[in-house]
Amino acid sequence: MTILDRLTGLAFPAAVLRRAIQLADSGKAAEAFPLMAKAARAGIVDAEYRVARCYLEGAGVPPSRMEGARWLLRAANHGSADAQALLAALYVTGLVTAEADGKGADSEHLFKTDSPGKPDFTAALDFATKAAEAGSATGQAILGYILTSGPTSMRDANAAHRWYEKSASAGCAEGCLGFALSLARRGKRENRVRIAEEVRRAADAGLPTATYLLAVLTEHGLGVACDMAAAAQLYQAAAEKGLPSAQFRLGLALIDGALVGQDVAAGEAWTRRAALAGNIEAAYMLGDRYVKTQRPDFAEAANWYRRAAEAGHQAAARALASLYLTGNGVAEDVEEGARWLRSSANGGNQQAQTDLANLILGGAGEPDDGASVAGWFEAAASSGDLIAAFNLGLCFAKGVGVRQDEGQAAHWLRRAAEGVAEAQYMYARLLQDGRGVAADPTQARVWFARAADAGVLDARVALAEMLLNGRGGMPEPEAAMQLFEQAAADGHAGAMFAIGALYGAGHGLPVDQTAAQKWYAAAAGRGHSQAQFMLGRYLLKGLAGERDPVAARLWLERAAAHGIGEAADELGTAGGSN
Repeated sequence: MTILDRLTGLAFPAAVLRRAIQLADSGKAAEAFPLMAKAARAGIVDAEYRVARCYLEGAGVPPSRMEGARWLLRAANHGSADAQALLAALYVTGLVTAEADGKGADSEHLFKTDSPGKPDFTAALDFATKAAEAGSATGQAILGYILTSGPTSMRDANAAHRWYEKSASAGCAEGCLGFALSLARRGKRENRVRIAEEVRRAADAGLPTATYLLAVLTEHGLGVACDMAAAAQLYQAAAEKGLPSAQFRLGLALIDGALVGQDVAAGEAWTRRAALAGNIEAAYMLGDRYVKTQRPDFAEAANWYRRAAEAGHQAAARALASLYLTGNGVAEDVEEGARWLRSSANGGNQQAQTDLANLILGGAGEPDDGASVAGWFEAAASSGDLIAAFNLGLCFAKGVGVRQDEGQAAHWLRRAAEGVAEAQYMYARLLQDGRGVAADPTQARVWFARAADAGVLDARVALAEMLLNGRGGMPEPEAAMQLFEQAAADGHAGAMFAIGALYGAGHGLPVDQTAAQKWYAAAAGRGHSQAQFMLGRYLLKGLAGERDPVAARLWLERAAAHGIGEAADELGTAGGSN
């Protein structure tokens, strides 16, 4: 600062401000700031506002949001509409917060540290209203935003629309964008061209969000001509300005070639930039891509799923839970898997609720989970959700989160049976056994048939047994055999055992001990304990012409380990004969 500047500052604060503005405009912010501070301390409102901006932007002075806000408040209270508008914006974004000490918005101790806080819409409304009424186009746009997106008690769509329109008519980019969105919310087709015009005005002024929205309108031909190449250019422009939503859309377009030529590598790069900038859909999609490639990278998928899940993405939380439960890409951890499932389920993800229910029914989870699961399913089931009705039926059947009640289990399973194949099978079992409902073999057979037609293997086997024994209707041994063979072909060990028993005993079939042993061996290899016992007996006694005491002992020991008492007796006999 020159001697002349110092002398001028003592007598002519306005001249000092003019000199400061000249220095600032010529890029000499460090020299300009002391002069602006002198003019501000002398009470010149414009100087107070400019000093505030210097602190907020770090121009000629180390940045300090707290000091900037303190000077901004002085200028706002002295009637600066620009300061009032900017202060309102800082309150809305939570970058400035009022202390909860009752000092009110006029206290110079209004501001906390430089860390962001929660939005203060009450204080913002006061300053935005003052700025708007003073003619500030920016203040009018901010007031429109508060009246649209603030607390419910503050909202007034019609007033917001009027303020946005005033701001837009004054050429404010934010006002143009707000006015366009307000028109769009009114849902009138005749407004489409006007909406596009206002969005374009905001985009031409450099607002990345407006550029992105103009790209959307151009892609879909809403109020403007549909032009995929132009839409791609607009997405690119918004993406290069750092807008995550534009980066994600551009990434998708390059990956699938929907707007421009396909370039998967570039598309993934833009998607990754969007994810790193906080777009949780992009992070989730990256996780999915790493899982679904020809050579899955589960560890990389887990990183992206976690990024999205921690930001509240429910499907990503469920996907991350699946990785923990299976040990893919992360160390297997049932508790961590349950934690992420719980997070997704609490957010309303019905698939996660079902997964968590299955986990709890299997004995995992925390004590409070059962009640939550039952509550989720009861609410959804009462609204007609058949999957929820099925799961609620399971909860009553096993006493998860509710008192065990087979009558209630039957009630909800019957409701779910109208569209859920597994519910048809389970309801048929209750009818067959008379649990929770009166025993009714005829109806059990009907429901087993419906479930079997829907592809439930256990239902095919259960129906085959009823057809074979004539329970619930006439015996149909040929149809029973067909069902057993279909289930066996699909890997059902019980069906394999049943076919072995039919061949061994000749129920409706010629006795064929060789065939019986083959089917017993197939079922035994799949862990069917009764088949293991029968295979051991066949090999021990040579019932099919093949005698193998060593293999027989092995199968009998496996059957005995599963609690088959007859296998232990056979082992004793085999031991005595040796």
